Formats: sequence, structure tokens, C-alpha cells
Amino acid sequence: MYSQSYEQCIQVCLECMEACNVCFDACLNEENVKMMADCIRMDRECADICAFAAMSMQSNSPFARQICSLCAEICEACGNECKKHDYEHCQKCAEGCFNCAEECRKMAS
Repeated sequence: MYSQSYEQCIQVCLECMEACNVCFDACLNEENVKMMADCIRMDRECADICAFAAMSMQSNSPFARQICSLCAEICEACGNECKKHDYEHCQKCAEGCFNCAEECRKMAS
């Protein structure tokens, strides 16, 4: 069983992963997909690291803090990319990314 201290961060990572996956899928359906390429790429990267961070915390990995630190960095970058776009799915994703970055920084410290 993972540490209780990880619970909040795991939840926020999973919420961010979901927001990134929703954004990724919605971006693929936008009229100008090419313009959304960086957003799509960041959504994939961010969803993957959020899933990995959650798994590392759930398994009490000795590297959980370092993984959370990297997750915070990637979430911040994804949030910054998503907030450039006016689409609702991008704005929701940016919010989720910034929340996750904050929680992961707390976990990493």
C-alpha cells in the first residue's frame, strides 16, 4: 500500500492525465490540426508522465520524488502550451496541468 502522503498527488496526477487525454483527442478534431501539433505532442508527454508519476507513488518507488519533479516540469510546459489556445479543452487542460505541477512540486520537495 502506498503512503497516505501520496494520495492527493496521485489524484491530481490522474485528473491531469485525463484532462490531457481529453485535450489530445479534441485537438485532433480541430479544423487546423497542424496548428495544434505542439499542443497534441505536449498532451501526450504530459499524460504519460502523470500516469508514470501516479504509478511510482502507488508502488512507493524510491524515485517517486524525482519522477514527481520531472512531472511538474512537463506539466508546466504542457499548461503553458495549452493556455495559448482559446479552446475550452485547452484551457481546462492548462488548469489541470498547473494544479498537477504544483502538487508534484510539493511532493518532490
